[in-house]
Amino acid sequence: MNSKVFMVLRILLGLFVLVFGLNKFFHFIPMEAPTGDAATYFGGLASSKTLILVAVVEIVAGLAFIFNKFGALMALILMSVSVCAILFHATLDSENIAGAAILLVLNIAVLFGYKDKYQSLLAG
Repeated sequence: MNSKVFMVLRILLGLFVLVFGLNKFFHFIPMEAPTGDAATYFGGLASSKTLILVAVVEIVAGLAFIFNKFGALMALILMSVSVCAILFHATLDSENIAGAAILLVLNIAVLFGYKDKYQSLLAG
């Protein structure tokens, strides 16, 4: 992948997850409250403090991508958040899946950009 394209994708992903991670603490982006099963799911995540963990992972990953430190590791860790977001929206909130889809596509692109870092992991 072209290094300038990768840099732009990495910084976009970093800003994306940093903003949404900070939003979980400071609520500066208005979001409509979930209803039905989605509300029950989010209630469980909130009461178990899992949303705080997700927010911290997003903030750390965002900073790692922006400053290009430990980005390959954070791309792997962030993939679990991306997959969970897609599954949540696909099953419980399909009208709002666009953000999760953008997150997943950017995360896959960044993983692909770091593919040289994963060679030893995949060597067997």
